[in-house]
Amino acid sequence: LREYSIALADPFYTATIQPPVVARAVLRIYQATGDEEFVRDVLPPIRRFFRWLKAYRDPDDDSLVAIIQPDESGLDASPKYDRLMRITTGPPEEMRPQLHRSMQRLFDAYAPYRADPARIPALDVFTWEDVMMNAIYADGLRCLAKLTELAREADEFNARAGRVRAALEAKSWDEQAGVFWDLAGWSEEPARVLTFSSLFPLILDDLDPSKAKRLIDEHLLNEREFWLPYPVPSVAATEPSFDPKWRTNTTWRGPTWVNVNWYLYWGLRAHGRADIASELAERTVRMMASSGIREFYDPLTGEGEGARDFGWSTLVLDLIAAERGSA
Repeated sequence: LREYSIALADPFYTATIQPPVVARAVLRIYQATGDEEFVRDVLPPIRRFFRWLKAYRDPDDDSLVAIIQPDESGLDASPKYDRLMRITTGPPEEMRPQLHRSMQRLFDAYAPYRADPARIPALDVFTWEDVMMNAIYADGLRCLAKLTELAREADEFNARAGRVRAALEAKSWDEQAGVFWDLAGWSEEPARVLTFSSLFPLILDDLDPSKAKRLIDEHLLNEREFWLPYPVPSVAATEPSFDPKWRTNTTWRGPTWVNVNWYLYWGLRAHGRADIASELAERTVRMMASSGIREFYDPLTGEGEGARDFGWSTLVLDLIAAERGSA
């Protein structure tokens, strides 16, 4: 815990965030159970969380939330963060020590301000508008709108979701490249490293159809980039940092993750590409059938890597249920 600086302001709270998947999770539970009492019980803190994100993590008021350290997106060592984290290329065994030194630099800079989270983004030590994070944020707002229909608050969250999607299209979309780029620092410099995050707005069903088509046809289905034997790799195979075999002993630099495939599966279905979604599900199941439930997988061979019996990889069961028409 000390290494990742989850410093608690109160006994059970921290200002360090993760992707806001909670509204999507609660909506799925409600759709499966119809339990309105459960929804009423959990809605107040979820509403407060999404309003906190707007108040404390959108300092430039452009509707996109910012993370202040890489692990807040869950993509701890993604190469898209290398430049801002001052991580340089070198022997694989040097990557992990570099990452730890860079993280410690962030923690040291933030230490005096942990009790006042509103001040941290303004330090611009690591202020990052992450495409994946914001796509999940917009999706969460849409889910929250559905959950708050009973309380007549849906309009607020639907409007915010629309603004986040519009901001992604206006600020992160690269028309020439046909992908979305993260925005680094207060200067919002595009981080032109091709990772699965560049495709992630596909999970938004109101994404501009022409942009969705380009993401799918030019990149997701590109066999040189993402459509490898066991897609979807966390980094495009064309990137110099692509590390499918986990040689650097750090995460999100090449291997395939089941939770990413789960999100993209539903995005493909939302954009009328159920055939591709089914192929993605089939390859995911085949990959796991030989290696079991692992943290991540080699996108070239399907070999499991990292932790065993890793929780979110069990999302494969939801893919199987969806393909059988029971999800």
